[in-house]
Amino acid sequence: MLWVEQGSAVYGLNRTLQALGLSKGTWHYRQNNRRPLTDKYAELRAPLLRIAREHPHYGYRKVTSELRHAYGLTLNAKVVRKLQKTWELPLIRVVQRPKPSAIRRVLLQMGNRINLVAKRAHIDPLQVLYTDFTELPFDRGQQKAHLMPLVDHCSKYVVGWAVARAKNSTLALDAWRRARQNLRYFGCDFSTIVVHHDQDGVYTGHEWLRQIRLVDQVRVSFTLNGARGNTEMESFNSHFKVENSSILWDQKDLAGVIRVVQRRILYYNDIRRHASLGNIAPAQFLKQHGYKPR
Repeated sequence: MLWVEQGSAVYGLNRTLQALGLSKGTWHYRQNNRRPLTDKYAELRAPLLRIAREHPHYGYRKVTSELRHAYGLTLNAKVVRKLQKTWELPLIRVVQRPKPSAIRRVLLQMGNRINLVAKRAHIDPLQVLYTDFTELPFDRGQQKAHLMPLVDHCSKYVVGWAVARAKNSTLALDAWRRARQNLRYFGCDFSTIVVHHDQDGVYTGHEWLRQIRLVDQVRVSFTLNGARGNTEMESFNSHFKVENSSILWDQKDLAGVIRVVQRRILYYNDIRRHASLGNIAPAQFLKQHGYKPR
């Protein structure tokens, strides 16, 4: 068709069609039928949508029959199928939603009591740790990793972290093991520590809660409105990615990403000054309060 349009502009339509071996009738037929199906059958959208809502279990054959008997519209079933797909008309299936897990049911029953941080008037160093997952693009955006840090509320010190390909319980527990080792070094009483995070499936899962709550006797706190209820963690993740995005962007593999994160968290803990701490580093802040970081 492009050849006909280009040739007719120079030699005229008749001579171009003759050269290409096309009849004039064939050309005009194709021109008149080049309209998209959605334009050609635009008036059918409303009845097809109505049928989809009233009879969500109907396939395209039953929809074709319904068009004929209820609306007096005779249409090829294949055309109906194409229109349904193009317009993304719902073929609703009645599916029962899975019941919430026992842990989810407990959280729902407790309501706003699951947030142990919101009403605390005073928080000492290493008493409240915030955590969440954040995505780290690398290899010029071709790959991605996930970072999970645990950040102290009072000192801003990153007591533990881990990086992996997937955001799952294995990554979370790796980060916690590192945090637990540092907290023991600091001489912390685990029963006074609260770990605060959102209600992500990992954090409401049995593996995470069994280790944190039952084995290590740490209290767990949940946000009530997702990431918006964990602003301290959102702030850390945002600043960390902005400050290190160009370095991470150039890393070719996960090992390189881990080395970058390790180096940058050491800088963050030991060197980087924080205005909220009186322009000193988190490690220095902890020393002033009787804690000696590694």
